[in-house]
Amino acid sequence: MSTVDVDVLVAGAGVIGLACARAFALKGLDVLVVEPYGHIGEETSSRNSEVIHAGIYYPQNSLKARSCVRGKALLYEFCASHQVPHQRCGKLIVASTEAQRTTLASYREQARNNGVGELEWLSETDIARLEPEVGAVVGLWSESTGIIDSHAYMLALQADLEAAGGVIAFHTELVAAVPSDAAATELVTLRDGDGHEHRLRCRWLVNAAGLSAPQLARACAPEHAARLPAAHYAKGHYYTYSSRQPPFRHLVYPIAESAGLGVHVTLDLQGQVRFGPDVQWLAQPDYAFDFSRKAEFVRAIRQYFPGLDEDRLQPGYTGIRPKISPAGAPAADFLVLGPEALNGRRQLHMLGIESPGLTASLALAELATEQLRL
Repeated sequence: MSTVDVDVLVAGAGVIGLACARAFALKGLDVLVVEPYGHIGEETSSRNSEVIHAGIYYPQNSLKARSCVRGKALLYEFCASHQVPHQRCGKLIVASTEAQRTTLASYREQARNNGVGELEWLSETDIARLEPEVGAVVGLWSESTGIIDSHAYMLALQADLEAAGGVIAFHTELVAAVPSDAAATELVTLRDGDGHEHRLRCRWLVNAAGLSAPQLARACAPEHAARLPAAHYAKGHYYTYSSRQPPFRHLVYPIAESAGLGVHVTLDLQGQVRFGPDVQWLAQPDYAFDFSRKAEFVRAIRQYFPGLDEDRLQPGYTGIRPKISPAGAPAADFLVLGPEALNGRRQLHMLGIESPGLTASLALAELATEQLRL
């Protein structure tokens, strides 16, 4: 075995792992991505709203806020240069009662503080002009919000990675890591799809494993287990809306709720309307669709779409947010732990990368290269 088998080993071929691996490979490093599934992005990265977020809701100077605003700019540039289908369609955030005006004002201030820019106030007349089906008394307009074909985006990241010499090993998972007897390296254990274990040395180990990232961090840096967060899972359901003429042309969001942004209107690039996600806390990941939640969906949607025909709601899909804060607790910031936080271990753990992770992916890849001084 050579002193170093690979410069950087990345665990996870979701959008974060692919973005990071691409950034490393473009710097001329030898990069190996390991992915337990047979394709890229089979968990959180392919089960979300496919929204390019503006950066409105997150606390000022938080990593979520900074990486979302920076990542949004990078993502629009990437989509244009790589012909990734996307649309800067904008979104309305609406208040169904006057009492919610104060909350909208706080969003406007937060957006300003986060560097998003000014969100335009919308009167009831303005809202009716933009979206005649929406019932609301006041709203905000976010011009920089958009939608993206997330799979096409991940394919473009993969293409850049592989063109720069990077490799993805599917049906392969990272099991553990220990400091190697060779200087400045990690000795990692991998398990392939047949259950066989393999060991190799890498200069850097990056954990971008999404839902399983907290458990993997414990396996790779057990001496820091006491300070590592636990994994929490919040499932969201999405319903599609069957209609010859889509009732909306823009994204429509209600006032945000605990653990999510509320059941909102999203669109795909063909104009298909989707509603979601809700929040259902789980003990373990489970993608089964819970049909009993439809009545609550209907109630939430009718707050801003009074003309909803509930018979047109069709079960779509579910996704799970990789949270590191439990139900009832304030939403945690993204947590990125590198060598300085790990007493010099040559590892980087990216934990709790939920929404707006897709939007922030290229900015988080920049951060990863900085943390590892690559």
